[in-house]
Amino acid sequence: MIKSPKHVAFLLCFSVCSVAASLPAADRGTLLFSDDFQRNESQELKDEVGNGWGTNSERRAGGNKQVDLRNGAMYIYLHKEADHGVSVTHPAEFRNGSVELKFMLEHPKDTLGLNFADLQCKDVWAGHLFKVVIGVKQTELADLKTGVMDLKTREARKADTLTAAQKAELKTKSKKFSHKLETGTWYTAVADVDGDTLSVSIDGKHVGSFASPGIAHPTKRMLRLAVHRNVVVDDLKIYSRD
Repeated sequence: MIKSPKHVAFLLCFSVCSVAASLPAADRGTLLFSDDFQRNESQELKDEVGNGWGTNSERRAGGNKQVDLRNGAMYIYLHKEADHGVSVTHPAEFRNGSVELKFMLEHPKDTLGLNFADLQCKDVWAGHLFKVVIGVKQTELADLKTGVMDLKTREARKADTLTAAQKAELKTKSKKFSHKLETGTWYTAVADVDGDTLSVSIDGKHVGSFASPGIAHPTKRMLRLAVHRNVVVDDLKIYSRD
């Protein structure tokens, strides 16, 4: 069968992205940060993650605890008084690189969000650049910088003044990939950034790739673990290939 140039280009991109998202650790670049969460907290009333991590529990959950270190893992859960999803943050400055971590979803409605941000970027809301959201049925990859978190776009959405063209453009800023994960099971995810392309693998299998301008933002300065219900995380590593 003769393949069209477009088909050949698609296969080439799929192959390259698959390899990038499932690179062995030795080929991912320089290890910037790692955490196995093998430590204890001094109290159980407030977040005390340590190792450079921060949370939004003081501002968004009345100071109530939303992150717990136990059994050598980090348990993140939304408190009933919270007015926003849980955000667990760590500095992570790189241009191209990857985040690898183990995670477990305990309920069908649980999701794990990896939000890449640059608080020095003032063109977007709260520094949002792009994100990965992993659930039991699908993974979403989204460009936030040139999508919903662009300040002008966000203001227009809030004012309900988006044009038809703007709404159509926003639909191109994210992509979803179907899969099936089991609750109560540990998985290893890798989110890889290469230029304007974001790729994700789970347990070494390519889930999907998405290319968009916001992903190519020169400096990713912060990783946010974004949780709207519950998730368990362990053995997190951040690599840079700059």
